[in-house]
Amino acid sequence: MAAKVGDLNWGFSLKSTMWAAKRNRRQFSLAGLSAAGGVVLAGVGEGGLRGRFVRADEKAAPSDRINVGMIGLGARGFNLLDDLLRLADVEIRVLCDVQNVHHRELLPSEGRAYGCETARQYIVNRLKRLGKTDDRGPELTADFRDVCARPDIDAIVVATPDHWHALCCLTAIESGKDVYCEKPITHWFSEGLTFCQAVEKHARVFQTGSQQRSDWRFRRAAELARNGLLGKIQRVEIGLPQGYPEPQSDPAIIDPPPELNYDLWCGPAPLLPYSRARHHRWWRGHRAFGGGVLMDWIGHHNDIAHWALDMDESGPLSVQAVNWQFPSTDLYNTPSQYTILCQYAGEVTSSISSQHTEGLKLIGSDGWCWVDRGRMKASDPQWTERDFVPGSVRLEVSESHMKNFIDCVKSRSRPIAPAETGHRSITPGHLGYVAHELGRVIRWDATRQRVVDDPQADELLRLGSYREPW
Repeated sequence: MAAKVGDLNWGFSLKSTMWAAKRNRRQFSLAGLSAAGGVVLAGVGEGGLRGRFVRADEKAAPSDRINVGMIGLGARGFNLLDDLLRLADVEIRVLCDVQNVHHRELLPSEGRAYGCETARQYIVNRLKRLGKTDDRGPELTADFRDVCARPDIDAIVVATPDHWHALCCLTAIESGKDVYCEKPITHWFSEGLTFCQAVEKHARVFQTGSQQRSDWRFRRAAELARNGLLGKIQRVEIGLPQGYPEPQSDPAIIDPPPELNYDLWCGPAPLLPYSRARHHRWWRGHRAFGGGVLMDWIGHHNDIAHWALDMDESGPLSVQAVNWQFPSTDLYNTPSQYTILCQYAGEVTSSISSQHTEGLKLIGSDGWCWVDRGRMKASDPQWTERDFVPGSVRLEVSESHMKNFIDCVKSRSRPIAPAETGHRSITPGHLGYVAHELGRVIRWDATRQRVVDDPQADELLRLGSYREPW
C-alpha cells in the first residue's frame, strides 16, 4: 500500500512535521530539556516513600548491594525484573507504573497481567518460596519522580514506552542515579544528544538495553569482521520485523479504563484519544509515542552492525529511505514496511529493511556470516563453533546484560552498551525518517552530528516537542 500521510485529527500532523504536535505544546532545546529534567523532581521526605525492599538472597553483605527502583512494569519490565531477581547483590526497593494491574493482550483481562501491583505480588510470591513469609515487597508509586527523588536508590531501570525515556532518564541522572534504559534510549534525536551530554557531565553509569551485546553469537559475528576473517566488509544486511499494517486490537476510540491515569501515561506526548489498538503493546505504531517497529529493533541489529564495523561512536556518511509503506489506519503513522540505505566510510553499504530475513548479515570479500537470536550461519561453518577463536581482536565479554550494568555500577566502569553507543546505533533510523519526509538523500557528518549542506533536514532532525507542563 502506498504511503498514507496528511494531517490527522488528533493534534498531531504527520506531513507538516512528523515530529511536532500542534496544540498547547512547547518545542524543546538541548538546554531546555536538561533544565526540565532538573526542575520537575518531586520531593520525598524521610517519612515518604521509604519502603521495604526485596533481595535475591542473603549472600551479599548489605554494603555490597545495589538499591534499585524500576519504572515501567509491562512485559519488558517484567523481563528485566527477572534479570534483577537473579542477582544476589540487588535490592528492589520501589516499583513505578501508572497502572497497578494491566494486560497487554487483545482485550482487557486477557493474557498475563502486568503493572506494579502485579510485580509486587510476583516478588512476594518468590520471597515466600524462599521462606520469607513476612516480607510485603517493595513500595509502589505511579510517578517516576518519586523514584528518582529517593536518596536510598542507587540505580534505576527504565522500561517505559519510548516517549518517556528521556525525561525518566534525565531526571534520574540529574538526581545522581545510575540508569539502565531500554532501547531506543530516546524518542527524539535531540533528546539523545542531551542525554549523552548529561551522562558525561554527571559521571553516571548508563546501560542501553541492547542486550544482544551480551550474547556470544553476536559478539562472534563482530569479532569475525574485526579480525578480518570476512575480508573487506562490503555490505551489511540488517533485517528487522515489519511494522503494523492494520489495527492490532480493537480500533474503537473509547474512554480510558478508570484505573488508568491516561493523562500521565501520555505525559510529554500528545493526549491522543484512547484506543486499545494504540495502547499496551501497540503504542509504538504512532509517532507520538514511538518510532514504530523500525525504531524498536534498529537498536538491536544495527547496534551489532556498528560494533562489527567499529562505528560505536561514529555513523554513516549518507542515508536514503526507500520503499516505505504505511498502514491502512489513521491509528498508526509509522511505517509497516521500510528500507534505509546507508553508506559508510571504506565503501561499506548497509541496508536496514523489513524486507530482509530478520537478523544481521555481514558480507565481505572473503566470506559472510549471519546471526539472529539463538542462530548463526557462516560461509565457514567452524566460525560458528563456540570454542573457535577468531583472532587477536577480542571484544568485551558479557554473559548477562543486567549483571554487566550492576557490576559497572559498583566498579564505576563503562558498561558494554553505554549511552553514546545506544544513541549512535539508532541515529540511522532518525535520519531515515528525515530522508523519507523530505524525499532525498541525507548526507551526514557523524563527527559533528549534523546534516551536511541541508539546513531544512538538520532542523527537521532536531525537532521535538513536549506537551505542557512537561
